[in-house]
Amino acid sequence: MELDGAPAAGLERELSSWGCAMNILSIQSHVAYGHVGNASAVFPMQRLGHEVWAINTVQFSNHTGYGAWRGPVFPADAIREVVAGVEERGVLPVCDGVLSGYMGDASIGEAILDAVERVKQANPSALYCCDPVIGDVGRGVFVRPGIPEFIRDRAMPAADVATPNQFELEHLTGVAVGGLGAAKIAASALRAIGPKVVLVTSLQTPETPDGVMELLAVDGEGAWRVRTPLLPVSVNGAGDAIAALFFVHWLTTRSAAEAMSKAASSVYGLLKATAEAGSREILTVAAQDEFVRPSRVFVAEPI
Repeated sequence: MELDGAPAAGLERELSSWGCAMNILSIQSHVAYGHVGNASAVFPMQRLGHEVWAINTVQFSNHTGYGAWRGPVFPADAIREVVAGVEERGVLPVCDGVLSGYMGDASIGEAILDAVERVKQANPSALYCCDPVIGDVGRGVFVRPGIPEFIRDRAMPAADVATPNQFELEHLTGVAVGGLGAAKIAASALRAIGPKVVLVTSLQTPETPDGVMELLAVDGEGAWRVRTPLLPVSVNGAGDAIAALFFVHWLTTRSAAEAMSKAASSVYGLLKATAEAGSREILTVAAQDEFVRPSRVFVAEPI
């Protein structure tokens, strides 16, 4: 379900008030050029008025999709050192959530879970969102050996929110997603592992209409779907952005349906602007208004 064009007056007021400010600890990769990892996730959250404490697991010149890049991978101890420094500022009690994405190796994952534990000890109401980056349909698993098992056995049980794509959902649960019903079953199976809120991105099954991409959100209250037009664009970093947006919108609304609607609408607008510009990198800065007032709103439907 969607609303085209300028929002109606009541909806415009709603979209202009996206909730209270949060403090988010985001532990992900970073690139100097382009937008993936923290370079994709941090600014959208900031544009919505949230404070983001970014800890970078790598500092690359650009994303690896170019085939060549430069820069270091930071060891797990370096991640722990930065987290410890933040903790020494006495601010972990006001940290509302931890967000993680691509982990690189299991030692980085352990450092992330250590950070989650420290935050939750300081603030028991803080929540952890894990974007379980493992692979994708057509590409298969593209992370190092041991990472899928670490995410399944260690990260998912610790997560409160998870944002897998269709391939990752199937890989983590062993449930083949042959339709929307199977996707709901797989999401429920993932919830049984740990996360109580699951957002499934890049969902396309034999039931999906041509020219459409679906998202599915499942929590203890039910399941919802959003359908957006499939755009002629292939870029890196969109998954990092939608995970971040979904997490902060869920933190402020505690509604999986509303969080998915807002995140999907913003990322669709971002990708549409990117496609129209013919850019290889998502236009995170140029299309920033999409984060606070999407040009096209897609409303979640209960299923």
